[in-house]
Amino acid sequence: MSEFTDELLVDAEQRMTKSVDACRHELATVRTGRASPHLLDRVEVDYYGTETPLRQLSQIAATDARLLTLTPYDKNAIKVIEKAILESDLGLTPSNDGNVIRLQIPELNEERRRDLVKVVHGVAEEGRVAVRNIRRDVIHDLRELKKEGEIGEDDERRAEADLQKHTDAAIDEIESLLKGKEEEILEV
Repeated sequence: MSEFTDELLVDAEQRMTKSVDACRHELATVRTGRASPHLLDRVEVDYYGTETPLRQLSQIAATDARLLTLTPYDKNAIKVIEKAILESDLGLTPSNDGNVIRLQIPELNEERRRDLVKVVHGVAEEGRVAVRNIRRDVIHDLRELKKEGEIGEDDERRAEADLQKHTDAAIDEIESLLKGKEEEILEV
């Protein structure tokens, strides 16, 4: 294959890996019945007029299977951290003793589990669509190279076959992430 197709394939593989990693990160932030510090990754706090990730304002620890504790670096930020958690889509109610914020993770009921499964299916679908869009863009670039005479038809076909292998591998990885998260949510 030519250096043009190699370059395109390497770029596509890197972009697909980033899409899978982004999907993995999004799935980690979906709440299951267990306490995980990753649940709070999406929470942004209005700290002195600046949207700041919660992770930068406090230490987050899963001290128990159903309890998260947040120890703010700045004790004056407790109120704004609590407000941000209440306004998030997590459905958690914080309680504090002046130094530490505690988040009790409630047991999931069957209806909430089904809703969360729908959410993770949506996240996985976004990941699959991102991977397919990368494939579409690279195929378009390959056809442009062929039209300009930079590569031959055989190179284009080989590159498309390799691209499809990368696409299938990325989508399979997303599927396995989805399956694992779904089992974690449905586990009673």
